[in-house]
Amino acid sequence: MILKSLKKILKLKFRFKQYIYTKIVKFQCKTYGSNLKVNGKSRVTKNTIICNNVNFNGMVIKGNGKVKIGNNFHSGQNCLMITSFHKYDFGDAIPYDSKKSIDKDIIIEDNVWLGDRVIVLGGVTIGEGAIIQAGSVVVSDIPKYAIAGGHPAKVFKYRNI
Repeated sequence: MILKSLKKILKLKFRFKQYIYTKIVKFQCKTYGSNLKVNGKSRVTKNTIICNNVNFNGMVIKGNGKVKIGNNFHSGQNCLMITSFHKYDFGDAIPYDSKKSIDKDIIIEDNVWLGDRVIVLGGVTIGEGAIIQAGSVVVSDIPKYAIAGGHPAKVFKYRNI
């Protein structure tokens, strides 16, 4: 009886957090589609476009570049997307320029799945149906239906679609 009550309380607590996290992301982003679920603490920018059936389990999007996340996206926990970088070449100081950052967009196509703790850097497109292995750092484009992983992420297999 006590265990059943405890499970019910924990479920209600999870649903309440999910509701709050989802409201925060909806407020922060530029646009969002239907059925957005945010299950873990997340932060996005005003340049983030979120399509339908997106599921975050702890996502941080940083920088001034645009981020477009397609339909049926799913992320693991503690994922990070970075769209702004210091200008380190031809600047006014070392180690980097004090005046301007370099902004690069990120495009995540439909049906993409990111594992836990994936980092995606600006200037990257992740193709439809791709899976990125947990702990990977994506620094270049990933083709459609590819499974990629590592530092930097490399394609090691394609999905049988």
